[in-house]
Amino acid sequence: MATVKTTLDTRRPKVNGAYNIIFKIRHHSKVYTINSGIAILDRYWDYEHSKITKQHPNSKLLNLKLLKDYFKIEKAMLTLDDDFTIEKLRNNFKGIAPNTSKSFKKHAQKLIDELMATNKTGNAIVYRTATNRLLEFCGKDIMLNEIDYKLLDKFIHHLQLKGLKQNSISNYLRTIRAIYNKAIKYKLVDRSSYPFYDISIKSQKTANKAITKENLERLISLPLEEDSASWKALNYFMLSFYLRGISFTDMAYLKRSNIINGRVEYIRRKTHKHYSVKLFGNAKSIINNLHEMDQDYLLPVLNNSIVEDSLDAKRIIKQWIKTTNKYLKRFSGEIKTSVIITTYSSRYSFANVAKQLGYSNELIAEALGHSYGNKTTAIYLDSFDTNKIDDMHFKVISF
Repeated sequence: MATVKTTLDTRRPKVNGAYNIIFKIRHHSKVYTINSGIAILDRYWDYEHSKITKQHPNSKLLNLKLLKDYFKIEKAMLTLDDDFTIEKLRNNFKGIAPNTSKSFKKHAQKLIDELMATNKTGNAIVYRTATNRLLEFCGKDIMLNEIDYKLLDKFIHHLQLKGLKQNSISNYLRTIRAIYNKAIKYKLVDRSSYPFYDISIKSQKTANKAITKENLERLISLPLEEDSASWKALNYFMLSFYLRGISFTDMAYLKRSNIINGRVEYIRRKTHKHYSVKLFGNAKSIINNLHEMDQDYLLPVLNNSIVEDSLDAKRIIKQWIKTTNKYLKRFSGEIKTSVIITTYSSRYSFANVAKQLGYSNELIAEALGHSYGNKTTAIYLDSFDTNKIDDMHFKVISF
């Protein structure tokens, strides 16, 4: 524990013969000093009581200042405790904020490691990609407090010159903002330095990814060799459509245990929202054709030994999506549609067909697990009856 004492430093007199009044700090047998900024002649110092005598014309005012500074140092020492250093104490005494900023790379890597440890590999990869993009632009690691409007504005311009689309740029900025916000919460950087107030993070409306029911009929009529890669790609796409636009990732993780009382029950990995989807005959037929009896997973994408949400699982699913999209793009030309079909198109197409059949936006949003309209008033509304959603679901996927 550090101690402090107010004393007159008689080692070095000033030109006028006055001496500095100092605060002597003792910590682990080491002695440090802090100048009070007050200098007096030796005859005005009360050595017994460590204060200025009444004979000094400004004794009351100066003694009050010394007392305040003394307690300020004591308070700082108590606060620092085991974290005590004379530099920190001096900065505290002078009112200089401690430099708590940390390297952006180290902070981001800590968050990435935490995400990986909890099997949130998707978010971890997003964080890592955005971090690498910013560090590549800077050409070196930077401190968190070096991230300001000027740097971010130049970063945006750099990405634009690289040919990145607005949505990709927005994704990078949102991720960097999330990393910075965590740094504020961890007290690694001061909120007053927040650089995103004047940075516009906007997304552009994406091109239409939905295909019509007529094109869906053409798709399932394509002459494909059974068990071929193209045949599997088409079946993955149609199964996603038949299951109300389930994502490829969620579909790859489906197990036999997810089928309960004729429904597919699962938690969407992106939103953590629960889905209960009626398993109609066309979806059941595809599952039966693709499922390998010795595997727990319904689809032959992942095997039983894979660790869910691990980097390996993420890599395998990503490759399957890439391969499936390659064939779906080929199918786009074969059925002569202007839409480039991807695995995402199944979800858009389900909504598009439902809209063509005259169903309301509210019911379609409910089926897809989206909120619709005013979020404040929506919480007071009852969810649609499951039978209504199942009825719409059946009519959308019926050919």
